[in-house]
Amino acid sequence: MANDQHYDLLVVGGGINGAGIARDAAGRGLRVLLCEKDDLAGHTSSASTKLIHGGLRYLEYYEFGLVRKALKEREVLLRAAPHIIWPLRFVMPHVPHLRPAWMIRMGLFLYDHLSRRELLPGSCGVNLDKHALGVPLQDSMHKGFVYSDAWVDDARLVVLNAIDAQERGAKIMTRTKLQSAHREAGLWQATLVKDGQIEIKVSARAIVNAAGPWASELLHQHLHQTARNDVRLVKGSHIVVKKMFDHDHAYIFQNPDKRIIFAIPYEHEFTLIGTTDLEYKGDPGKVKISSDEVSYLCDSANRYFKQSIKPADVLWTYSGVRPLLEQEDASNPSAVTRDYHLELDATHDQAPILSVFGGKITTFRCLAEEAVNLFEQPLKITKTAWTANASLPGGDIPNADFSGFFQRFQSHYPWLPKALAERYAHSYGTRALRMLSDCRALSDLGEQLSPGLYEAEVRYLVESEWARTTDDILWRRSKLGLHATPSSVQVLQEKLTHLLAAAGQVPSAVSMSNAATAAGATSLAAVSATSAVK
Repeated sequence: MANDQHYDLLVVGGGINGAGIARDAAGRGLRVLLCEKDDLAGHTSSASTKLIHGGLRYLEYYEFGLVRKALKEREVLLRAAPHIIWPLRFVMPHVPHLRPAWMIRMGLFLYDHLSRRELLPGSCGVNLDKHALGVPLQDSMHKGFVYSDAWVDDARLVVLNAIDAQERGAKIMTRTKLQSAHREAGLWQATLVKDGQIEIKVSARAIVNAAGPWASELLHQHLHQTARNDVRLVKGSHIVVKKMFDHDHAYIFQNPDKRIIFAIPYEHEFTLIGTTDLEYKGDPGKVKISSDEVSYLCDSANRYFKQSIKPADVLWTYSGVRPLLEQEDASNPSAVTRDYHLELDATHDQAPILSVFGGKITTFRCLAEEAVNLFEQPLKITKTAWTANASLPGGDIPNADFSGFFQRFQSHYPWLPKALAERYAHSYGTRALRMLSDCRALSDLGEQLSPGLYEAEVRYLVESEWARTTDDILWRRSKLGLHATPSSVQVLQEKLTHLLAAAGQVPSAVSMSNAATAAGATSLAAVSATSAVK
């Protein structure tokens, strides 16, 4: 059992909200500990549609405040992390019987003007009969609209927040579960369990419950607290297929059920299609796509694309559970608000606890800022909010000009193949120079352990980004799992075991679920019939 350790703030949950709160709090001088029972972004925060967006469809639910806040944050994040967040134009083919053109024009006008926009172009109409954007689409699609949002590497966004938090003094503990906590003498006394066996006792002046889908369970079963609010679990699933179009725009498709589906360029060679919206009642850690969801996404794409896809064409799938704020008046999962609610219990001079309900990846920074603001009085915080004008690690690129940075990066490392240089620049930004500090030639990167993955990068991820398993590296720190083979995954595992042993760390159990599908199509026969869409 480790010795007692004292912190100002114990943050439970290593998703985007927990990492963002830890970063903000550490930057205001608090002594912060973040614990995550699995890997950073191991669940919901790596299973998004990977967009920083205002939420165009939320306008139909009159969520103007949420959209305005998200649009404002879109500009902030584009400046803070231009290496992992960049502009993306969306094409919406017009289907008259689903939504009239005047309604779409009005919605796009609001979308363009609800918040100040400096970095992205506004919306416009497009003649699909005469434009390259119409080539992949059915001949019945004649007219469309184009607007702007942004792409994000979601899992890396979480890791960058954790890195920044650590560099500002926070302690980040992955594979560490909060077993229990209770109030005693004005403090929280907590028991953590690391790697399933090492018990650690800590005390904290306050706790943040940012456990996402497990927020209610954490409150009731581990903290023995009650809350005025609850989470509503909504499953979202995505499929990845071979590239369906050659340009760099994405598509947003309207479905007969009034839902929308995105088709997004993904990792150069693929198209990402999603997402679904379904009530979920199971274990959030065991969420999987159903065969009905796969068919739904294929059918949605087939209504618009000339090239038809079927379940056998799916190369990879992923699913996540969105922990939305429970609303009694929202029977449709798509209508449940994506806004967040922060519930602070700081009554009777007891050690406070803040629970996070709901939220979306786009608004994580302002959520974190508001969360830490709520502790100003209980924790006597004197430093003001700071993250609105601060870059994330690797994002300190002058004028957020990634193309200019990449040109300089290429000239500094002319021996890097262009595709590899581009991935390093996008993944690590200016931090790539740290990873490559001892490299003067391609051979200095060491052995290529899996397609596109060299030993130098793996070593960096283990030493600097809490990577412990092949899934951490292939599916969260990178998206190279789509190119991996079973044999290369085994080679990577052997290298990881060696590196972790040398660092005195116990290798974590390796999940082969994602890696096993990387070499070919996902086996939908393995999808449980009990999880099918009702």
